[in-house]
Amino acid sequence: MKKTIFTYLLLTVSWAFAGELRVLAYNIHHGEGMDGTIDLPRIADVIRSEKPDFVALQEVDNGVNRSSNVDQAKVLGELLGMHHQFAKFMDYDGGEYGLAILSMYPILRSHIHRLPDGAEPRVVLEIEAEVNGKLVSFASIHLDWTKSSLRIAQFKALDKALANRNHPVIVAGDYNAEPGSPTMALARQSGFIIPKLYANLTWPADKPTVEIDYIVIRGMSSVKASSFVLDERIASDHQPVVGVIQWP
Repeated sequence: MKKTIFTYLLLTVSWAFAGELRVLAYNIHHGEGMDGTIDLPRIADVIRSEKPDFVALQEVDNGVNRSSNVDQAKVLGELLGMHHQFAKFMDYDGGEYGLAILSMYPILRSHIHRLPDGAEPRVVLEIEAEVNGKLVSFASIHLDWTKSSLRIAQFKALDKALANRNHPVIVAGDYNAEPGSPTMALARQSGFIIPKLYANLTWPADKPTVEIDYIVIRGMSSVKASSFVLDERIASDHQPVVGVIQWP
């Protein structure tokens, strides 16, 4: 699978851990691809190709009529041999619609952080897991697509919810905000590192024109981090973003 590789990052050691952590952010459009077919095994194949430790999924169905009433997070977890956690935005079409996380590590705790409503209700799903004896928070996010002011309010609520985390935090997903936007500026002002230097276009999947999906990290000073977009044009309406985080 072709990879368009971007970025590289810096700083000095405060969290000692030797190894590599691979994470993936993917808006899966309830499993529906650009060909109009709902195909979770196809989504699983895309994820499997990168062997991620954590996956943040957006636009996930649970028991929804349009997607054959299945628990999509559970199905993907079983296909990939990963732990799973789902969080509901709202009731929808006979079931629930929201986001999810997949993890190769046991999920110690999960938290659902309610965000200010936008065009739809919104939450952030956070899990805590132990990686080589170190606690890590990994969160899946999907901000409002309609107004910058709503995205800013939602990110501020997230930042407040995570303010007391004294361990590394990774927040991955669909921010619906471009790199120079006030939302991403706020993320940087809040101490998050966005490991990208160039355009990382993700939407629409068949001919991407905008960069709105990100992996951001905080509390991991002195790591090297990179991100790239998988040039996958069929499985969803977004291309997935992969982050590689390396500690000395």
